[in-house]
Amino acid sequence: MLIREEKEKFEEEFLSPFAAKANFSRGRLHPEPECEIRTCYERDRDRIIHSKAFRRLKHKTQVFLAPRGDHYRTRLTHTLEVSQIARTIARALKLNEDLTEAISLGHDLGHTPFGHAGEEVLNTLLPEGFKHNEQSLRVVDFLEKEGQGLNLTLEVRDGILKHSKGMGPILCKDEKEKPLTLEAEIGRISDVIAYVNHDIDDALRAGLIKVEDLPKEIVKVLGKTHAQRINTLVTSVIQATRENNYKMICIEEDKLSALLKLREFLFEKIYFSPIVRQEFEKAKKILCSLFEFYLKNFEKVAYLIKAQERFPRESKERLIADYISGMTDRYAFLEYVEHFLPKPWGVNKLLEEKIYVI
Repeated sequence: MLIREEKEKFEEEFLSPFAAKANFSRGRLHPEPECEIRTCYERDRDRIIHSKAFRRLKHKTQVFLAPRGDHYRTRLTHTLEVSQIARTIARALKLNEDLTEAISLGHDLGHTPFGHAGEEVLNTLLPEGFKHNEQSLRVVDFLEKEGQGLNLTLEVRDGILKHSKGMGPILCKDEKEKPLTLEAEIGRISDVIAYVNHDIDDALRAGLIKVEDLPKEIVKVLGKTHAQRINTLVTSVIQATRENNYKMICIEEDKLSALLKLREFLFEKIYFSPIVRQEFEKAKKILCSLFEFYLKNFEKVAYLIKAQERFPRESKERLIADYISGMTDRYAFLEYVEHFLPKPWGVNKLLEEKIYVI
């Protein structure tokens, strides 16, 4: 018996009846031989970790643009925190940790530079609109590996696509929007638990808010510290799901209400604060200018020329959106400097050191 088959047998014997088991995956976009050692979900996790899009997350903004401190979150550290929370919940509920981890690690691969400022820009400029969850799926399906994609399983692709919530329901009840697996539902709620708490932590570090600014009713339910709040929410998800016979991912009503109020607090006091929005507007100007420049000079940009060869049926706007959304904050800034600012002595050397995303 192959090692992979031993793992699949273990899943069937010891995981919850409601777990998504690797041996019963609905498969990939393009059939391929199985690995002798890893299950299909382990392979998906590894493909995501080794992708270029995953590596670029370390230089993409979470909330605060180009912070001087070393301890602010990036899109990569956010992803790792989501993965840690999701695995804890999945293990406690005897669900598939490998699938949960793959979804968590891949959920933000399509996120733009400069956080949600970039998403706002591309959503306005792209005729069909732009959503980072849809772009994440596009990355793993088409853009990675020189246009070949990662050929992930349906379950991972579904979890990546359906993780995004905005200000919508944290636990989706609409059958059309609901993820196919409980593991994907875990990824969805873990994303909120992670960003709500670490964005508060970063806002405190930045001096944007103080601990006493947190609503007292929320502190009373969830806890005063970063660790207390995460522990409370994770424990609540596990206990509520177990009490409901493991059939669906749940959270206690008082904890869910507090989490929703905390999310509202974040949007009001942090995401839409004058200081943060002022920087976001600067970032939006950079990306709007780049989009317009690439549209006018499409045939002169090496990445776009290659992209058009790979995807001849795609519009120029769509290919430009792929290019911009794949950029790190640093790369987008240097592109703006190169194309829109005069080049005094010394700048050319900086531009030569750009790390291209092709």
